Amino acid sequence: MNINGHTLSLKAGEQDHDTSLSQFLKTAVSASKPIIHFWMEHQKIRLNQKPAHHAAKVSTGDHILIDLFETEESDVTPEYGELEVLFEDEHLLIVQKPAGRPTHPNETGQTGTLANLVAFHFQANGEEKRVRHIHRLDQDTSGTVIFAKHRLAHAVLDQMLSKKTISRTYIAIAEGLFKKKKGTIEAAIGRDKHHAVRRRISPTGQNAVTHFQVMDINKRLQMTAVKLQLETGRTHQIRVHLSSLGHPLAGDTLYSGARHHINRCALHAKQVDMTHPFTGEQLSIEAPLPLDMAQLMDEIIH
Repeated sequence: MNINGHTLSLKAGEQDHDTSLSQFLKTAVSASKPIIHFWMEHQKIRLNQKPAHHAAKVSTGDHILIDLFETEESDVTPEYGELEVLFEDEHLLIVQKPAGRPTHPNETGQTGTLANLVAFHFQANGEEKRVRHIHRLDQDTSGTVIFAKHRLAHAVLDQMLSKKTISRTYIAIAEGLFKKKKGTIEAAIGRDKHHAVRRRISPTGQNAVTHFQVMDINKRLQMTAVKLQLETGRTHQIRVHLSSLGHPLAGDTLYSGARHHINRCALHAKQVDMTHPFTGEQLSIEAPLPLDMAQLMDEIIH
């Protein structure tokens, strides 16, 4: 597979001979039936320099070109505001979400979310695109969020997330002093029957795994700075898991944390590590700690 701008270039091997073009694309680039149908309907695929049709088959040595560029009406209201772009190319966008801003709207026409800023960013750059977030962060959590810039990127990145080939590293400041320097929390998470928003450890919940490593502790403040990696991505996973250990996040009043030192949940999605799904480039994208967490972290370390 080769990529040149928006054009994806593929070559059929011996193992692909006499395979349907649809099956070839499903195997080669993880394209779903709806995506392939869209490409066919909009003449996005060329087989040996000719427009491909639904019944086409590939032979050894065939060249397949796919135009990934698409013009779409945005499904999110563009809103002007400061957007910190950490990485961007024709296929994906990684930005820093500030604390206090939701990731995406929950209803048509809603503004004030990260997705609104992304929609404006696309518009300002002359790109007519839908806003496709790959994962989300809680409103109070800051840090890296990945967006796909076309439908194939969305499908492939979703698959990478489910296969755990996208590594997400978080920095948290928790109350109390951890006894272990590192460890793994494996405890299923479900809804709290007595609270519409809160989650809890539940044997009937979804499997959830969090790895943690202590960065530093401060006995005077009775706080611990922790680095965490998610193996799963459940709602409030880090918050619930650390609270279950008796170490709620500083500022996380939903899970019994206090706001003596910070006025929001002290959680930051620090880094994303992944292989670029189209170029093969190794990406390690970091979001700097926002001021409130950086100041508290400085207190802990010193």
